[in-house]
This record gives sequence, C-alpha cells and structure tokens, in this order.
Amino acid sequence: MKADAYSVFQTFPAAPRSEFTFERHYLLYCASGALRLEAEGKVWALPPARAAFITAGKPIYVTLPRPVVACSVLFDPAYIAQPAATLTIVNMSPLARELVLACSKWTDPNGALDTYGHQLFSTLAAVISKLAETPSRSSMPAPKSRGLIHAMALTEERMANAPDFETLARDVAMTPRSLARRFEDEMGMTWRQALRRLRMIRALELLADPVASITQTAFAVGYSSLSAFNAAFLDFTGETPSSYRFGLCHPQLHPANLGH
Repeated sequence: MKADAYSVFQTFPAAPRSEFTFERHYLLYCASGALRLEAEGKVWALPPARAAFITAGKPIYVTLPRPVVACSVLFDPAYIAQPAATLTIVNMSPLARELVLACSKWTDPNGALDTYGHQLFSTLAAVISKLAETPSRSSMPAPKSRGLIHAMALTEERMANAPDFETLARDVAMTPRSLARRFEDEMGMTWRQALRRLRMIRALELLADPVASITQTAFAVGYSSLSAFNAAFLDFTGETPSSYRFGLCHPQLHPANLGH
C-alpha cells in the first residue's frame, strides 16, 4: 500500500546539473540554501521564498550550486489535481510554509495517513494549487545547443568581471555574429539580455545565504553600482533586494503576504 502523501526532509550536497523524473507530484521547498531548476525551456532559481510544484512523470533538471536543506511533499497523482505545467514556481506564503513543516512528521511512503494527516496534506494541496494560479515569472530561457550551453556557462563564470562578448565568441569557436544569432534563435534575446537575467538568477541564489550582504551580492554578480543592481532586481522580481531579503527572514511580515 502506498501513502496518499508523505514528506521528505533532507540535506543535499552541492551537485552538478542532473535530470530527475518523479513518480508522484512533487512539492519541493528549500528550508535553507537555494537550487536551480530547469524544465520546458526555462531556468528558475529556488530560494526559500519559493517552492516548486513538479508534475509526476515529467523530466526536470536540478543544479545545486551549494548544499541545501529541502523539505518536500510527494502526492499520489490520484490524491490531488494535475499541476498546470511540468514545473510551477510559487511564492510561498507563511501558511504554506507552516503546512509543509506540519506535514513533515509523515515520512513513510507506504504508510496510511490518519484523519489529521489527511486534513493537513489536503489543505496544503489546496493552498499550493491556489498559489499556483499566480506563479512566479522570474525565469530565463534555457540554451539548447552545446555551443550556447558552453557560452552561457562561461558567461556565468565571468559575470563578476564584466565579460566581453568578442572574447566569449572566440572561446566557444564562433564568430560574434554567429553567436549573436544563436542567442536570438534559441533564447529570443541578446547576449546582454541573457547576461542580465543570469545575474538575477544568481543573485536570488546568493541572497538565500544570510551571511551575504546585498552589496556583496551586487558585486559578486557584476554590478559596481548598488542602485543599478537594485533597479535590475526590481525589474526581474517585482521587489527590491531589501524587500526580498526581509521576506526571507520575516515571511509573515513580508508585504506580499500582507496584501500590500
């Protein structure tokens, strides 16, 4: 007998990009740290302010730049409604966080849920389904060809030091014109636009570390001006770095959770 739903609370070490497919609908929440997810041509950062709702049987790619503590809930596909997409990133509310933690005592994938457990898991499913109606849109397109994947990897390695497009093209054995065309064809944007989004994805991951300051994060992703970093972050996420960091530390007081 398989449980209708159960929880997994686990620490994962840093790991390179790997493909995963789950037999159950999977709610992935990072209690600390941040990881990177990719599905259906989009890349997302998953810090503690968010959770990922992953459809059973659909492949996704996971990258762990640093260790994370993940609190996950796995639902039998017959227990809840099918998610709308392979991967839906939701902004976690205080209620959703508390429900994930409350469900963590049920860890047996073959154990039956008691009445109280059913109530908790079904309430969590309803809350996540509601949050999924307004998913986070802070993503970037994923490169497809080997050459562009290499170019994006080098771009990320060099983002803190003002990477040069002509040098990048040479290092991936393309002409600047060919590489520019590849960005437009595969990602629908220029290299400069891709660099800006990649910097924001990395910033979301870095800000999940309570030790890293906003200024340190801005410098680490290649901004010499804090005002420019704040403007770019606001444009990408809809909130300032300070508001985002405050929400990580005090989710119950975050403006997004107070209806402001």
